[in-house]
Amino acid sequence: MPNIRCKNCGLLMNVPLDGRRLCGCGAWLSGEEPEQATVAVNTPEAEDVLEAAPAEVNWPRIEGDLSAIERLNDGYRRIRKEMAKSIVGQERVLEELLIAIFARGHCLLVGVPGLAKTLMIRTLADSLSLSFSRVQFTPDLMPSDITGTEVLQEDKTTGQRLFKFLHGPLFANVVLADEINRTPPKTQAALLEAMQERQVTVGGQRHKLPDPFFVLATQNPIEQEGTYPLPEAQQDRFMFNIMVDYPEEEEEFRIVEMTTSTHVPRIDRVLSATDILEMQDIVRKVPVAPYVIRYAMKFTRLTRKGSRVATPVGAPARGAADVPDFIRDYVTWGAGPRASQFLILAAKARAVLHGRYYVSCEDVRAVAPPVLRHRIITNFNAEAEGIKPDDIVRRLTEIIPRDPSEKAEARV
Repeated sequence: MPNIRCKNCGLLMNVPLDGRRLCGCGAWLSGEEPEQATVAVNTPEAEDVLEAAPAEVNWPRIEGDLSAIERLNDGYRRIRKEMAKSIVGQERVLEELLIAIFARGHCLLVGVPGLAKTLMIRTLADSLSLSFSRVQFTPDLMPSDITGTEVLQEDKTTGQRLFKFLHGPLFANVVLADEINRTPPKTQAALLEAMQERQVTVGGQRHKLPDPFFVLATQNPIEQEGTYPLPEAQQDRFMFNIMVDYPEEEEEFRIVEMTTSTHVPRIDRVLSATDILEMQDIVRKVPVAPYVIRYAMKFTRLTRKGSRVATPVGAPARGAADVPDFIRDYVTWGAGPRASQFLILAAKARAVLHGRYYVSCEDVRAVAPPVLRHRIITNFNAEAEGIKPDDIVRRLTEIIPRDPSEKAEARV
């Protein structure tokens, strides 16, 4: 079994003489191709490469390979085309929404009123042929108002009285939790169970929610009077915290022109619930190289005060590097292990939506802001100096090299 060096990323892997193997960068290495030179294992160069990436790597195969990826990528483009009928601009927001859906995650959309957050979610549900339910969260909303309740009904045939469970608005594929921070903690706890366990408990009985199930919540960052801040445990269940910003000038012109006429867009249904479940399974099967996982872990571990991070990213832990000074100065609590999981899942979904069947470090960098911004708790020093979690994430992306093979120390 010869050792073949990948032309794309330089890694050395064992490849059967009559077969091929998938490299971590996504390139196929073949033992029959003479142009892929064999490197002697006893050379220092080969030892360095083998040390960074073990030779025996058993990658899981994606059923259908390129055909499955092409099918998902085609569905992604069709959804974007349908949503463009009602939503002008917001390309980044739409992409992050679809990444979360195909990665089986929930989203929290934060933006001022009038930015079409509700319309965006409704249009997405229509294009996916999924059941949709909207809940306007208010201070008097009770858990039974969203989960459902048991009512006493009389059977006219037998005359018996029986309790029957009436489903609440949570029993839908896409649930819009409008202004989620306006409801009391008791109702938020009921929503938390639905998000994590995908079930609700009423009267001691568990009721499974439909699959797929997504909670897409909105939050107004301006008015905080009479609101209940989301607990950190519930925020951590949201895969993405998506910032919805103001449109550009030309985009706003098109919005005003389109919404002040008699034109009513017709949204065609692109994918069914079965298609979504199949594509979620495809995303889970995408292989990830060990160095990409360590790269995602570095983003997470560098947000924790006092944490020590192995370096370099792709190599075994030989030494440790302290977190940057700005983390110690401005961060009280960093991101937990769920952030690393979501970074990899979101990077998988992004790679597939862009037509690739491998995950790169650039995918991790692209999804780092929406994954980390609501998991970083800043302190008083950051508030006094106007440092936001987004600023912390931006500084992390500046000091973490794009290429994990770079061994030069980044400036902090």
